[in-house]
Parts: sequence; C-alpha cells; structure tokens
Amino acid sequence: MAQALSEDQYRAQRIENRAKLEAAGYAPYGHAFARTGTLQETRADFAEGKAVAVAGRIQTKRRMGKLMFIHLNDGSDAFQILLKRDEVGEEAYNAAKLLDLGDIIGAKGTLFTTQAGEQTVAVAEWELLSKAIRQPPEKWHGLQNTEDRYRKRYLDLMSNPESRKRFDARHKILLGIRNFLSSRGFVEVETPIMQPQAGGAAAKPFVTHHNALDREMVLRIAPELYLKRLLVGGFDKIFELGKDFRNEGIDRTHNPEFTVLEVYEAYGDRTSMKNLVEGLLPYLCDTVLGTRQVAYGSGEEKTVINFEPPYREVAQQDLIKERMGEDWFTLDYETAKARAVAQGLTLTPEIVDMLTLSHEVYDKLIERTLMQPTFVTRIPKQYVPLAKACSDDPALVDVFEFVVAGRELCPGYTEQNNPDAQREAFARQVEADAEPLDQDFVEALEYGMPPTGGLGMGIDRLVMFLTGTEAIRDVLLFPQMKEGGGASA
Repeated sequence: MAQALSEDQYRAQRIENRAKLEAAGYAPYGHAFARTGTLQETRADFAEGKAVAVAGRIQTKRRMGKLMFIHLNDGSDAFQILLKRDEVGEEAYNAAKLLDLGDIIGAKGTLFTTQAGEQTVAVAEWELLSKAIRQPPEKWHGLQNTEDRYRKRYLDLMSNPESRKRFDARHKILLGIRNFLSSRGFVEVETPIMQPQAGGAAAKPFVTHHNALDREMVLRIAPELYLKRLLVGGFDKIFELGKDFRNEGIDRTHNPEFTVLEVYEAYGDRTSMKNLVEGLLPYLCDTVLGTRQVAYGSGEEKTVINFEPPYREVAQQDLIKERMGEDWFTLDYETAKARAVAQGLTLTPEIVDMLTLSHEVYDKLIERTLMQPTFVTRIPKQYVPLAKACSDDPALVDVFEFVVAGRELCPGYTEQNNPDAQREAFARQVEADAEPLDQDFVEALEYGMPPTGGLGMGIDRLVMFLTGTEAIRDVLLFPQMKEGGGASA
C-alpha cells in the first residue's frame, strides 16, 4: 500500500504539474470565462444536446481508459463533465491528466445523460482558470477541524455544503428583511459607526482616536440615538441594518462585532412593533425556509419552534409569579432570596434588593425556558431608560422583550419622547455608568419627536434561530477568535 504524501510533498507535486501545464500552453491563472450559467442553473435548464459553457473547482476526478469523469463545483451545485480523448484531442486529454483536485477549470460542450442517469457535459474543449497548489481539505469529505472551519472559512465553504447553505440563507434573510420593510414604506438609512460618545445601550465601547479632529471616538454600541434624531427631523418610518461593536465577552451567542436591525415608526408604539415582528418572521420563514416550523438545537434537545402568529404575550411579573409563587412580590427580601436559592439561583454581588433579585430570577431561571416565540412585557423602568412608562404603572415601561428558544431576539419599545423624562433617565444611567450625558440628543427631543415605536433585532441570532444553529460563529463568516488557536466556547 502506497504511503500517503505529506502536505509539502503534495504541494511540490502540484507545483510540478503547474509547470508542465504551463509548458503545454495552459496559463495557470487564466482569464475571464463566459459561462452560460451557474451549475445550478445548468441543471435547472437541462436539455439534451444543449450547448453550454460551465466552470468550477474540481471536486472529483477519475479516468477509465480514454474517458475522464470530473465533477465540478462552483458553490451553487456540483455537476459532472466528461472528457473523451477522441473528442478533445490527445494533447488536451493528456494535459487534463495533470489537473488536481481543487483546480478551477472552464469547459464547453453539450449536455447529455449517461447510462447511469447522471446529467453530464460532453466536453469539446477545456481551459485552466486557476491552479491550486495546496491539497483541498480531507479530499472533499468535509473540513473536520473546528478551529480551521472558523479561521480558514474559505476551506469550510469549499468543502462543507451545509456551511455554504447556511450563509446563502443569511443572504436571503437580509434581502427578505429589506424587501419586507421597503414594501411597508420604511426607508433604509445609515448613521455613523464612529461616534463621539457611546449611547443607545448599556455596553462597553471600543475606543479609538480621530487624528484629524484630535479627539477620542468610539465604535457605536447602537445606532438608536442617531435614528431618533432623524425622526425629529421629519423621517417617518426608517430602519438601519448595520454593525454594532461592544468590547465585551465572546461566547456561543455573543461576538464583539455583530449585525443589528433597528426599526422606528413615527406615530407607532410597542403594539405596532409587535405587529411588525408577527409579520416579518412568518414572511422570512415562508420566503427563505418554505416552512414556519423550524427545528432548533441538536440531539434529544432539538425543539421545533412554531413561528405561526400570533405569539404569546405575557407580563414579566406574571412569569416570575408562575415560577416563584403568587405571593412573590409581597415577600420581604430575605425570604424571597432564600426561595430563589432553593429554586437554583446563584446569588451575585449585584443582587441587593427585590428589584435586582426579581430581575435575576427572570434572567437566569425563566428566560431560558421560553422556547416558543414570546413577547415578555411590562419591564421595570430601571432596565430600559429609553422607553416610555406604562400608563397604569410608572414603575414599569411599555416594552416587550421578544424571546425565542430561551434567548432574547429583540426588544420593542414605546419610545420615550418626553425630553424631561429622558434627561432624568439619562442622569440615572450616567450616575451608574459614569458615562457623559448625551446633551445633543436631549436637545433634539426638545424640538419634538412624534410618538414612536421602535425595535432592535440581532441579525446573527435571528439567522441562528432560522437555520437551527446553536453557535454564533457558525453564522458569521469571520468570527472573532483568540490569537493562534484556543477558540472561545
């Protein structure tokens, strides 16, 4: 049994084959090649005897005497081509013997079906478009090393069809979002990514220096305050799809650089945002997946999520009472704390009163159990400084947290448009976070912002839910990772 070649030996052999091909008149890194369509389109429009020009990367190659069968893959599909020595000529056939897996070629010929029933191109001529001098991963059986899948995404896309399928779905989801919102009169806008101060969320920013202005700047943690300035200026229904950056941890559902959809509708409120979510998600399911029943998770823990609206709506306090008892909010702090510990809650230094204890109970014990789409409403005002208070209880704000598969997908607000109330909320936040108050935004509100509904949806997490993916790195083409190996969980 022949000993397998090392990676360096494979590379040396391929370099030698490249030299021989070049000597035979095949430029190793050729030129543009006019295709009649992708391989997927070629299959869809198949007709016996039809002349085609196809191109792709060599996925398999086998010779049977004077015949050479090659499977090409262009990312859309794999398709067989057949070189017959008597048809392409002896020189072209012998040159094709020097082709290696991973090489990119173009071929012209006619379509036919083999005796085995496989659609195939009978090649009349072929061209070398790019010579690969490194061996494809695992001889096309799939990139098995998880680290390499993320660090060398090009190899993952080259060898794992499921990965390519997932990123094709991401593209369609983004396109679907834009189509859905545009059809309902929303206008896409762009706001600054580099900002003089962080705002719109409570998060640690990345800090940089603007040389021309000689001032410290931050990468935005949210576009919210700029989008609301546009509402003051007269925009009616707007959205932005863009990057946010938060200088915080990395785990299975968080990446420091992530994509967010923010939507604002003048003269709307939390309810109009709820209606938008119940329209958008079924639309994406229908147009991208073809079903509103999505399998999420793996193994025995796999759950079918039903995106058929309407979705459950429940007050956060009611969820807490369901878990902790109807008398929860009448308990003294020490009794409530003991009950929470008995339920499995781990106490942390931030838990100092019933407000923080109740928040932790929801966050750690309840949210993860909400598998089906759920609007959790009526949140304590201390946790949502940019929202308007509920008309019947000023201690709560008129918002929802939309939860799917045990994780928040997006919040939706009846936005605060009272400049005095906003100034007070900012003052509390500034005191807690030691961040400067955004005076310009409060001044903008003093010119008058209409009643508004708004939401912010994490696109990476949305793609995870709709593709049944549990790790955020699987839906990011180039996720952030530790240097030199040792990926985070």
